[in-house]
Amino acid sequence: MTLPALVAGTELVGEFEDSGYREPPHLVCRPDGQIVRLPPLLYQVARALDGRPVARVAEQVSRETGRQFTTEHVVYVIDKKLAPLGITTYSDGSPPPPARKSDPFLAFRFRLAVLPERATWFLAGLFAWLFRPPLVLLALGAFAFGEVWLWMTQDTGAALRSVLSSPADVLLVVLLAVASCVFHEMGHGAACRYGGVRPGAMGCGIYLVWPAFYTDITSSYRLGRAGRIRADLGGVYFNALFVLGLLALYDVTGSPLLLVAIFSVHVEMVQQLLPTLRFDGYYIVADLVGIPDLFKYIAPILKRVVLRRPEDERLKALKRWPQIVVAAWVLFLVPALTLQLCMVLVNLPQLLRTDWQTITLLAGHVGADGYPVLGLIAAALQVVLLTLPVAGLTLALWRPVRSLFRLALGALRG
Repeated sequence: MTLPALVAGTELVGEFEDSGYREPPHLVCRPDGQIVRLPPLLYQVARALDGRPVARVAEQVSRETGRQFTTEHVVYVIDKKLAPLGITTYSDGSPPPPARKSDPFLAFRFRLAVLPERATWFLAGLFAWLFRPPLVLLALGAFAFGEVWLWMTQDTGAALRSVLSSPADVLLVVLLAVASCVFHEMGHGAACRYGGVRPGAMGCGIYLVWPAFYTDITSSYRLGRAGRIRADLGGVYFNALFVLGLLALYDVTGSPLLLVAIFSVHVEMVQQLLPTLRFDGYYIVADLVGIPDLFKYIAPILKRVVLRRPEDERLKALKRWPQIVVAAWVLFLVPALTLQLCMVLVNLPQLLRTDWQTITLLAGHVGADGYPVLGLIAAALQVVLLTLPVAGLTLALWRPVRSLFRLALGALRG
């Protein structure tokens, strides 16, 4: 007879440290790398399998919990809870169905891995030393000093006008911006390695409609709160280091394109720190309170606060202070997204008209400086940069606004 067992490659990680749940879940890493959260009882059953007969598993779980579990109880847990998650085989030893990946709201779906896990581990090791506390303090102090000097003494507006008139400079700024994004992702990987966990693959893809890079730092859930937040902030920290490098080059060369490149890195840093979409700021809030997926609490919070419905089980499962933080995040997020959508809708005709005028102007100046190919490429990049924000924001806001409309319609019918 074939005995139930963990699926080959499954790792039992342990308790989720510093979680925001009243009963901390336990983490299991599936062979596909996805982290699954289990209640303590299910985790104990999974841990007790280890090639044992179901009757002995029931005895061990009964002994560990102080509650009586029968063979039928354990069979139910295996067949109805663990096997469908792709963690164990069924109680008769048959393989589970193909594991389904979670599909969280506004997740990064279109990915193409460029660097495998082994390469990321090696490269992260080259930069992990930058997270030593004295170096972090020194770098942040230098960055703060550089910011004051830059914005108090330099004319970034004149530099921007100068760069936009030169297709070659525009392309160089774009290349530096891409390099900053790559270095940003290396920061996440290096923070993971500094914390003692292995970062996953690095790659690129499309987030909503924006081209984006990513580093798989799922393993950061093995760390405590401080380690997870360090991994979240690692990218922005490396952006700050990149700015310091550009400032040093600007001090030597005085090239205005470096000022524009610094400005573009600042835009990236501000965008990453926004807690609305799934940027670094969102994960910082999530790891601060120990709640991995904040978006699934939007409906329960709105029902509780706005509609005065009774608190549902998802909210009852949270500790008090994480529940307050999540509620504040939801009550900030919904008006912010709604306001942004309204502004897009109100200003959309003017935005489209301005974008069209700019695109026409760019097309008319292609090759005006004697470099037709560079002019065409630079114009195309600027057209993409003009159209992506409107398309991306509209796409990002459509689903939550639709959900709010359905919620309001249901309340009116009720």
